[in-house]
Amino acid sequence: MGSLIPRRISLLGLCLLLFWIPSLCSAAVTGRVSWIYDGDTLEVAGVGKVRLIGIDTPEGKASARDNFYWERYRIPASRLRQVAADALARNIQRVKGDLVRLEFDRQKQDKFGRTLAYLYLPDGSLLNRQLIREGLASTYRRYDFRLKQEFLAVEQQARDAAIGLWAQ
Repeated sequence: MGSLIPRRISLLGLCLLLFWIPSLCSAAVTGRVSWIYDGDTLEVAGVGKVRLIGIDTPEGKASARDNFYWERYRIPASRLRQVAADALARNIQRVKGDLVRLEFDRQKQDKFGRTLAYLYLPDGSLLNRQLIREGLASTYRRYDFRLKQEFLAVEQQARDAAIGLWAQ
């Protein structure tokens, strides 16, 4: 009977470890931004290509996504190109070369193998949210993520202010 106690403790320890490992995987990671691809994708040293969770910025060149912006919001392609350039320039100015903190949500990678993350700047502010606030990104609606309702509210403020994507 005495030998069952260590086995139960070991089994309990193993079970606790299995529940603890996923939280380790979702813990924050830091890295230096080494490249900016566009408004919602960048490279972080030690992590790789990072796609900002919960936002969508227009593409630098005409794409099928333009149809979505036109059909849903009546945003012309010329404004999409300008916002794409502004988002890229803003990210280069704001984060290139900086040490940032990444936090993850339910899904850690997208179908293209990019790491999905919330990106916190050195001052503690959230880049994903700032891009929406400045009208340089819209809230990604297709998938659920932890900050979706907050991002939608911030987007509505940008729309009400008629800035960036939402300019008249």
